[in-house]
Amino acid sequence: MIFYLIIFLLITNLILIFTINKNKIKKLIYKSKIKSVNLEKLDSVFINNRIDKNLYGPKHDAIVKNFCIVPGNNIVGMTSDYEAWIISSLSKKSDNIFEFGTCSGKTTFLMALNSPKNANITTLTLGPKNLSELKLSKLDNKVSFRNIVNESIYEKFLFSDTEYENKINVLFENSLNFDENKHVGAFDLIFIDGGHTYSIVKNDSEKSFRMLRQNGIILWHDFVPGKESAKNVVKYINSISKDKKIFHIKNTSLCYYRNN
Repeated sequence: MIFYLIIFLLITNLILIFTINKNKIKKLIYKSKIKSVNLEKLDSVFINNRIDKNLYGPKHDAIVKNFCIVPGNNIVGMTSDYEAWIISSLSKKSDNIFEFGTCSGKTTFLMALNSPKNANITTLTLGPKNLSELKLSKLDNKVSFRNIVNESIYEKFLFSDTEYENKINVLFENSLNFDENKHVGAFDLIFIDGGHTYSIVKNDSEKSFRMLRQNGIILWHDFVPGKESAKNVVKYINSISKDKKIFHIKNTSLCYYRNN
């Protein structure tokens, strides 16, 4: 009886330890092949100015327009405030921007708020009418596929009916069918945050490499080793890391590639 009690207590403790340290254990199991770097490596705009011997602050070019979504608004899959600031800062120096995955339009709106006055932003998304085009392939993660359906519910966006809407061109289209040949070498900044199934991440990434200008930047969202809905994002980026210099930005779920 005592033996079984000891076994029961050991198993209970192991379950408790796993539950408390679940994220740490997952990171060990699903170790990333991508090097994590400080934000300053991405672009010089993120190198802070020294104000005093123990105080540093952002450069003028990294001070951005921003907004927050009220809690309870039921918008899923958004960037963190830190990630949003990074994207906004890069938008300030980008004349042509492309986004895979509009969702509610939060990131699109931030790009429009902060990009130059005459900048052009193209954002591609599935609308409710496009959902019948979705097909699940053998390599695709089912949770990610379900999330595509849940996030493709918008016909209007956070930037709709604002003065910034005229900078934005929304394409209601399956990215698998999108023809990038008209946009080769056209974009300064490309943000990949569309479907997280393997086939879509691969498709969006390969098209982005072709559409990127010299010295342009590609950002991927949701690079989170161990997260079920992001496993195909991690798998694909790891798979191309031997051929492409891709880095993970510390304290974010963003990876980047610069075409230099």
